Amino acid sequence: MSRKMKNNEPESRLPNMIGPGTKIVGDIETNGDIRIDGNIEGNISSKGKVVIGNNGFVKGEVACTNAEVSGTLNGKLAVTELLSFKSSSKVSGDIKSGKLSIEPGAIFSGTCSMGTGSGQNSSLINKEKELKK
Repeated sequence: MSRKMKNNEPESRLPNMIGPGTKIVGDIETNGDIRIDGNIEGNISSKGKVVIGNNGFVKGEVACTNAEVSGTLNGKLAVTELLSFKSSSKVSGDIKSGKLSIEPGAIFSGTCSMGTGSGQNSSLINKEKELKK
């Protein structure tokens, strides 16, 4: 029996993982979830969940459906559903999110916009990228 394909995507999605000690310079686009425990310098676009682990570091723009930050993020963050800052997180930049959860101890410096109007954030970031070209 063959798996159903939609837009050349397999039916089951395996999570992507960037491990400790790994550094990537460039943009990442994925249809699934991604966990970052290494170092990323570039933009991340995901139709799933983005997790930045305790030792993870991201410098760039992130657009996704859900996000959980335990590490460091320097840049814009656009999340259509739930954004969660864990107590060990250090975030510097502007965020847009449908819902926001911040644990005591989290460090956040920037502006925040949330609610129903932020559901189109990933398309806004993509438009901003196109304008910069």
